[in-house]
Amino acid sequence: MATDNIQPLVVPPSSQGLKKIMPYWYPYTTMAKGRWLGREILEMVSTEFRDRSMEYYRYALESGVTTINGKVARPDTIICNGDRIENVVHRHEPPVTLTPVKVLLHDKEREFLVINKPGSIPVHASGRYFRNSLVEILKNDFGYEKVYTINRLDRLTSGLMIIPLSAERATSISKEFMKGTVRKEYIARCKGEFPVEEVVCEAPLLTVDRQMGLNIVHPDGKPAKTIFTRLHYDANTDTSVLHCQPFTGRSHQLRVHLQYLGHPIANDPVYSETKIWGSNVGKGGIDIVPSDERSAPEAPSHLQFQPETNPDRFPTVESSPDSNAAITQSTETKLLPRETGHDIGMGSPVPLSSEAVGVITRLRNMKDEDEDWGRWRDVVFRAKGALIPHGIKFQAPPPQNRRKRGGPAFSNDPLEAETGVLGDADGMLARDATTDNSEGGPVPEPDSPVQLTTSEALSKVASMSAAIDAGRPTESTTNTDMTTQPASTTSTKGMTYCPECYLPLHPDPKPERLYIFLHALRYTTSLGCFETEMPEWAAEGWEWDRS
Repeated sequence: MATDNIQPLVVPPSSQGLKKIMPYWYPYTTMAKGRWLGREILEMVSTEFRDRSMEYYRYALESGVTTINGKVARPDTIICNGDRIENVVHRHEPPVTLTPVKVLLHDKEREFLVINKPGSIPVHASGRYFRNSLVEILKNDFGYEKVYTINRLDRLTSGLMIIPLSAERATSISKEFMKGTVRKEYIARCKGEFPVEEVVCEAPLLTVDRQMGLNIVHPDGKPAKTIFTRLHYDANTDTSVLHCQPFTGRSHQLRVHLQYLGHPIANDPVYSETKIWGSNVGKGGIDIVPSDERSAPEAPSHLQFQPETNPDRFPTVESSPDSNAAITQSTETKLLPRETGHDIGMGSPVPLSSEAVGVITRLRNMKDEDEDWGRWRDVVFRAKGALIPHGIKFQAPPPQNRRKRGGPAFSNDPLEAETGVLGDADGMLARDATTDNSEGGPVPEPDSPVQLTTSEALSKVASMSAAIDAGRPTESTTNTDMTTQPASTTSTKGMTYCPECYLPLHPDPKPERLYIFLHALRYTTSLGCFETEMPEWAAEGWEWDRS
């Protein structure tokens, strides 16, 4: 039952209309998936996920923050059936818009909610999102301990969702969605002057890249059908507002069908981007003739350095008797599929064409540069020692026959167990931490610093800043004008790094870039017909900042 006394744990809202959460150490636990078995853990995480760079994944594994069945995992550790994988990350959740989740209806008797989800938040915790996910918001802000998200919306999509509050109600509504008896209606604003007459699109859809969630029109894809009707055309923005009725529920169905018709959603960062698809922007589909062509991901031009002239990126540190925290890195590290580009297509059900490979490569490169350009240099502080989370203690896993999927694997104090965030009132309280070594025993935190001191970190940032300006790396220099802030370390050149994990931080995005012009307006089910208000961007003559 909803309560009014539960407050979200967030950083005070910024003046730019964003909701932020203080970074925190977070323990993540999962059981090995079937497709992970027999693979080295570094190869697996680098091809399954793209949240951080290859350099960071190596760094984290060598730091010992990842364990398998209670023993520290190394980059070449092989994943086996039944393995319980535990990982500690310093989670930096991306900001989301201040638009709140709205509960439109709470039917206590029939045990379901009807809510209006804002664009910018995912339904479930995924990637860097946890507290800024719909499930966690309903739990922490509204007090709904258990919800069943049977129908989902993309993170960028806003609108109506029906959320059961019991397993029985979830089963009954799920059957309706699976049978296709639920009438779903959406509103979209697309590029160009859409035809006045009704348009039916039945192009089959296929997911060709799991990491990026990319879908294309392909004859081997799943059947999909959408009917589009134009509501009005705005000549001032050369965009049309459409009523969309999907008869199937394929991933990105409306976005890909509109792209295929030559009228992609006006602010879609993926399916309407010429840098990814070219001037035609995927109209009429792309070539599907299989190709073996692949290329390695390419760093932005201002961050392209040669390893031999960039000692910060691939440091080789010799272990010394005085410190057990030093990290060693072979200069002859083998290249993994993500580094050569051969991970593209690994999760595709069909061989990819040269054009499809090019689209995925450009999409990945653009994401690396636009959303996390610092990943190319995000381990510039590795030479000193390992990454040590504060306040988290590993626990020995339960016996093999008593293990469960996921679940708690770490022992935190009551405050941390309740909030999931480590820290004092400022969210940054540091306490002694222990971690299991490869033999399962505790390793005390060393007396010497395991990370760089603030002055050393600032000096490194200064060196990196000078290197970027000069187009090549330079020696570290001391910069007394730099300042340290509670949640970041900032250089005079505007580059900001987290003092806990040295993740490069980025300027706040504009709120209007965190959602797309796609909104779930109305669902008609056996429980009734439910709808939201029209989104503001659907009004005639509406304009937005396109800079």
